[in-house]
Amino acid sequence: MAKFEGFGEYAVEFYDGLIADNSKAYWDDNVHIYRADVRAPMEALLAELNSEFAAGFGEGKVFRPYRDVRFAKDKTPYKTHCGGVIEQGRGGGAYYVEVGPDGLRVGGGCFHLASDQVARFRTAVDTEVHGAELEKIVAKLRRAGWEIKGDRLRTRPRGFAEDHPRLELLKHRSLYAVRVWPPDDTLHERACLTRVRKAWRQLRDFNEWARDHVGSSDLPRR
Repeated sequence: MAKFEGFGEYAVEFYDGLIADNSKAYWDDNVHIYRADVRAPMEALLAELNSEFAAGFGEGKVFRPYRDVRFAKDKTPYKTHCGGVIEQGRGGGAYYVEVGPDGLRVGGGCFHLASDQVARFRTAVDTEVHGAELEKIVAKLRRAGWEIKGDRLRTRPRGFAEDHPRLELLKHRSLYAVRVWPPDDTLHERACLTRVRKAWRQLRDFNEWARDHVGSSDLPRR
C-alpha cells in the first residue's frame, strides 16, 4: 500500500462534476480520477490509521461509490462523496472520514441505530454512572468545536420521566459528532493524515462508550 500523501488534485473537482452530471457517462469518462485521486488515497489513509484505531473496532474499509436506489425516490446512481470507516458494526462506535465537494468531513459515535441498539443506548444513558459519563463526553466535544447530531424524538421516550436529568440524550435514536474542514491545501497534503488522526483521538472516548454500551446490532440487516 502506498504512503498517504493527501487526496489528489482533482478529488473535489471530480465530485463537483458528479453533482452536475450524476450519470454513467460522466462516471465512465472520469472513473480514472476517482481511482487515482479519491479511492487510492482513501485506502492509503485508512491503512495508516489502522494501527492506532482498529483494535476493538476492525479494519478500515472504503464505502462503495454506488447508491442503493431500490427504495429511494432519488435514482441518481452515484454517491457524491467517498467515505471510509473503522467500525465493528454499524452503530457501535465508528471512526469515519469523508472527502467530497464540501472538503473533509470526520465523524464518530452511534450512527444508524437498530431497535436493539436504541434500547441498550437508553439503558446506559438512564444509569447515573454511564449516562453522566456520556454527558461529559458530549459536552467536551461541543467545547472542542464538534457538531453533535442525530435522529431524535420530539417528545420523551416511553417509560422515562419528564424530569429525567438526561432526557435530551434519551430522546436520541442516533447520536454522533461531526466536524468539517472546507477544501484547502491540507486536503491534498500529508498533513491531512495528521488532521484526521487528531480528530479521531478526540472521538476515542465517545466511540469506546458506544462500543461498550451499545455494541453491534443482533438483528438481521434489512
